[in-house]
Amino acid sequence: MQAQVGNNLSLNKRLAKECLDMIFNQHKPAQAVARYIGANYRQHNPNAPDGPQGVIAYAAGYLKANPELRMDFKRIIAEGDLVAVHSFLKPNSSDLGRAVVDIFRVQDGKLVEHWDVMQPVPLQAENKNGMF
Repeated sequence: MQAQVGNNLSLNKRLAKECLDMIFNQHKPAQAVARYIGANYRQHNPNAPDGPQGVIAYAAGYLKANPELRMDFKRIIAEGDLVAVHSFLKPNSSDLGRAVVDIFRVQDGKLVEHWDVMQPVPLQAENKNGMF
């Protein structure tokens, strides 16, 4: 029995990573949306609008403000129709960056819902474990 796309964990992980890579490393939000984002995309980040056009508008503004932006993927976890991508987001070479977790819901081979949490990388930490 073949797994349904929504429950194909390897494919779901690949979709999430490739979408984020295309947006934040290749700086191609419109192309990423066309390839990976579903028509009824639901956004939970309070700073970004719903829908595919909301992704493009938010990402384009973020990239314009941070033209050196890079995202380094640390781990990707999938369960059912959800994918969590833990990454190191660095706006520029002088910024310490942020630890980010993007969570997507996948349906019919497209990313259809998104949540995220961000935490700034501190100058000093209370332990030596690091954030990644």
